[in-house]
Amino acid sequence: MPGFTDSTLHNDGMTEPSKSLSSTAFATLLLIAFMMGANHVAARFAFNDGVDVVTAVSFRSVLTAIVVGLILWQQKVQIQVTAHHKKYMLIIGALIAVQSVCLYSSVARLPVALALLAFNTYPLSTAFWARVLYGHQPEKAVLWSMPILLLGLALALDVMGAASGLGAAEHWSQIGSGVAFALAASATFGLALVYTQHETTGLDGRLRTFSSMSIVGVFAVVVAMSQGGFHLPQAPAGWWGLGMLSFLYGTAFTILFTVLPKLGVVGNSAIMNVEPIFALVLAWALLGQSIAPIQLMGAALVVGTVMWLGLRKR
Repeated sequence: MPGFTDSTLHNDGMTEPSKSLSSTAFATLLLIAFMMGANHVAARFAFNDGVDVVTAVSFRSVLTAIVVGLILWQQKVQIQVTAHHKKYMLIIGALIAVQSVCLYSSVARLPVALALLAFNTYPLSTAFWARVLYGHQPEKAVLWSMPILLLGLALALDVMGAASGLGAAEHWSQIGSGVAFALAASATFGLALVYTQHETTGLDGRLRTFSSMSIVGVFAVVVAMSQGGFHLPQAPAGWWGLGMLSFLYGTAFTILFTVLPKLGVVGNSAIMNVEPIFALVLAWALLGQSIAPIQLMGAALVVGTVMWLGLRKR
């Protein structure tokens, strides 16, 4: 899931075991995945109508920070933050700001589903940073999954340009920058997850997310102002896109913090990695985007592998 929540930490295979799901919990997880996928499709409508990435990130992050802040206030969450926590919350917020810009930049350049699939390699990024920074040996399951994920991604991206009929050089001239942005988003998100796990222990997940979204929002607004202000839509379709991407993202976070904790299904949050599938269907129906059958096979490999990593018993 391309957001930053306490639940997201459980997708990297380093925390709680899964619990059995009720039908309500399963439907809730799928609803969140649908809204996150729809958020990126809505973003593409906004980008097609003159909205730039920084404007989209600003609107989405500020609204989400307000929503989560209201949840903190309504639930009277105790705020106890050490100097060490403050330092790393600032670092994590900066990383999530970079991740947000990179992912939306990828969505603006690639078919939405392909951008999300490339980003969904973040379990590999997480394992890499955990090894480099903290000396953690990757689990065998992660090591076994690496070639499968990379094969699926290679098929989905049509790395040789066979499905597109353009050839490798021409194909990569069209998708190269979008793929680079998605992989950069994956790398920064993985690093943020590892820092969150090791450096913010004891902090409430709602507080972590409020901090991250607030920092992202401030960062994005400052950048927008330094570039002459927000780039707003030029037509109703763009306004709908900007409004819906903000609404869907904020609503998904609200459900995460008000419903999922009561259902006790944090360990099953990997189910939300079906997000690229929802994005694929929505982008086909609303944007006319489609991919070749061999790319669909690659997409299934990526999504299936990431879900298996998150749902396996530990």
